[in-house]
Amino acid sequence: MGMMSFLKDAGEKLFGKPEVKAAEAAAAAAPTPEAVAALSAAAGQAIAGYVVAQGLSVDGLDIGFDASTSTVTVAGQVADQATKEKVLLCCGNVKGVAGVNDLLVVQAPEPEAQWHTVVSGDNLSKIAKAFYGDPNKYPVIFEANKPMLSHPDKIYPGQMLRIPPL
Repeated sequence: MGMMSFLKDAGEKLFGKPEVKAAEAAAAAAPTPEAVAALSAAAGQAIAGYVVAQGLSVDGLDIGFDASTSTVTVAGQVADQATKEKVLLCCGNVKGVAGVNDLLVVQAPEPEAQWHTVVSGDNLSKIAKAFYGDPNKYPVIFEANKPMLSHPDKIYPGQMLRIPPL
């Protein structure tokens, strides 16, 4: 898939954790290569922890964050395309992340999903109508974005969603 772009100012607030905030403060006070590297490492660990917390299985999961470009690089091996796409969403739908470099390998390749960036006024029914021609197909989109989505009404502008083929 290569590089995916995300809205840097939207997403989960994973970088508010104490270890990331401390590294961020150190890098802001003295932007030395060591301080930026520490910030990158702390942010990468926070994103990796989020992926694991979502219950997504990735063999050899390796997540790195480049603070200077706000880019995540994710590598490893996943069982299917849906898991790959969910991992990419976990990495990219994080406040402070502008892009995700996809190095994941899929064991059983399948057709790729389409992507939709939520705008103000969107809801899953409206998105389902646009992609599938039927607003009642919104549960397909909701299920495709679990566990990141906990409820069909809890989407936000800037969030990227996967829209699987029917």
